[in-house]
Amino acid sequence: MNHAPNAVARLRDQREDEGIKPIQARGFRSERCRDCRVIISHCLCAWRPSVETRSGVCLIMTGKEVFKPSNTGWLIADVVRDNHAFIWSRTEPDPQMLALLNDPQWQPYLVFPGEYVEPSRVTNTVAIDSSKRPLFILLDATWTEARKIFRKSPYFDRLPILSLLPDKLSRYRLRRSTRSEHLCTAEVAALCLELAGDTDAASALDAYFDVFSQHYLGAKQQLDMNESTPAHAELQAYIPKPQPVSAA
Repeated sequence: MNHAPNAVARLRDQREDEGIKPIQARGFRSERCRDCRVIISHCLCAWRPSVETRSGVCLIMTGKEVFKPSNTGWLIADVVRDNHAFIWSRTEPDPQMLALLNDPQWQPYLVFPGEYVEPSRVTNTVAIDSSKRPLFILLDATWTEARKIFRKSPYFDRLPILSLLPDKLSRYRLRRSTRSEHLCTAEVAALCLELAGDTDAASALDAYFDVFSQHYLGAKQQLDMNESTPAHAELQAYIPKPQPVSAA
């Protein structure tokens, strides 16, 4: 099933066109789907959801993150129609990213833990009645890299900080983390969408993340494809139905 490439896919393609080689992930000799990055036998493309969202997302990524098949920012860009992705640079920020942050249709929120920011900038809520649409700025990187991006990006200094208060531990099992309270990027985005009133998108992204994790780990562990799980059943409600072909 072919889909229009999201912003992360376009960014990956751009990097490859520039001659930057992808990282060699574990299992790289197995053929992966170009669209979903999962090993062909467990392709995820048929499970890509389609929902309406008022919110937008902007992923600020490191040069390596855009190539990682375990990256979950890709899932967010699949779900949220208004998606943007940029490679972070300390000295040469992307002009299109700066223009996006200044676009009057958006109310940008930089999603980051409030404990690292002066309290006057921190909020735990999203103004869903505002005339501006929420734009969630997500630092899609390791925690160490995200802190560096936050400290060394002065163009973020004027933005409000959305500090999330999750009541669940992360379900992310594709990489090791030293702190179980750190959520992966897709889990963070789902919480943001919920706060913004995009509840269908939040539910679809949560289910899509769980299905992606199952497909990814199933392929890695050489398990047979299993599409009869609760996560697949939940995601099914957000999968576009095939359109009937009219008779000529």
